[in-house]
Amino acid sequence: MGSPLQHLFNVRREEIWPVLLAASFFFCVLTALMVLRPARESLGMQGGIEAVRWLFIGTALITLSLNPLFGLLVSRLRRMQFISVTYLFFVCSLLTFYLIMLLSPQVIGVVTGQIFYVWFSVFNLFATMLFWALMADRFSLDQGKRFFGLIAVGGTCGAIFGPWLASMLASPLGTPALLLIASGFLLLALAAAWGISRIQPEQSAATVTATVAADERIGGSAWEGFNAVFRSSYLLGITGYVLILAVMATFIYFTKLQMVADQNAGLDSRTTLFAQIDLITQIATLVMQVVVAGHLMKRVGVPVTLALLPLTALLGFVGLALVGSLAALIVFEASFRGVQRAIMRPARETLFTVVRREDKYKAKAFIDTFIYRGGDVAGAQVEGLLGRLGMGLAAVASVAVPLALVWAVLALWLGRTQRRIAAQTRADSIGNEEAGHIRTL
Repeated sequence: MGSPLQHLFNVRREEIWPVLLAASFFFCVLTALMVLRPARESLGMQGGIEAVRWLFIGTALITLSLNPLFGLLVSRLRRMQFISVTYLFFVCSLLTFYLIMLLSPQVIGVVTGQIFYVWFSVFNLFATMLFWALMADRFSLDQGKRFFGLIAVGGTCGAIFGPWLASMLASPLGTPALLLIASGFLLLALAAAWGISRIQPEQSAATVTATVAADERIGGSAWEGFNAVFRSSYLLGITGYVLILAVMATFIYFTKLQMVADQNAGLDSRTTLFAQIDLITQIATLVMQVVVAGHLMKRVGVPVTLALLPLTALLGFVGLALVGSLAALIVFEASFRGVQRAIMRPARETLFTVVRREDKYKAKAFIDTFIYRGGDVAGAQVEGLLGRLGMGLAAVASVAVPLALVWAVLALWLGRTQRRIAAQTRADSIGNEEAGHIRTL
């Protein structure tokens, strides 16, 4: 810990370059996503809020259909090969949308906007899932506790830079140009991913849980991720945690859509309002990350860190039910998203540092894509049912508050189970080393 910056961010000298590359990787991914997100929201709302609920179902079904294909790539290709194929697929998709918008602008309408909405939702999940899967694969549990929060700062900076870049370039260059910009940042993200794989930071034998060498194919079946989740109580617990997270986030999302729709604003005004809400959220996230990055998980542990978001949701829904204004919703969403991205997300990703390499990609892909989108669908339908019954925000809070309590209990259990698995892994590693030493003698 030579310099004050190293001490502040809890990073050792030999870890600086891997962390910088990882933060750059996440910066590029989030910039690519956030350049396009405000347009996604506005295009999706062209068919009305009820149409968005159906788009959630379509997204979940497409995500489920893509999981075995992704599992097949993981089984047949080396790690960086299937990561490259996935990112290049999204680059090619963006270029296809660009050509359509450039050569046939007359086809852009409600249906085309809905197709883009679904595509973006799938792109968003797979792009971020792959980033965090590589992080869980490259860094140990101790490293994850110390600087996953710091790495997430890179993503937050990208999430702030993306909307700003879109606002600066959309008018002079045109909306189609934003797709080219997003493609460029995805290619830069892929270059950073290759850089991380080449650096290969040192890990002790106790922290390496993979059964294959880093440059070998993982193997297994395309559906192994699905099967692994239901064979492991630990992975099933992560599934439950992510499912409740998605339901809560969807409650907030549709409440926001409804409040924005009540403003009776046009397409451009809605896009501007969504961008402003995103900007407030990202600034809140950045402040939290700068203050707590690299220290909170080490000081209070993963269980408490995971439980902070359920507590935020509980208090936020109670406050929203009492106040019920757009301003209160913006404060709640900024707090929720800030805690989610700055505190909870890095802690949740450390949960995967103690599982097999196959599970880090296949099971994680199933959980972070289909299960998350399944939670979206459940949350959208429950919120829609409460809305049709005319029960309002108080009814949403009456569902969200007890769910948040269950979520908090699950968070504590996951953190403690992770600690037990890590201790068992270290004990097994020490035992294997001692046995090997005895055989050598």
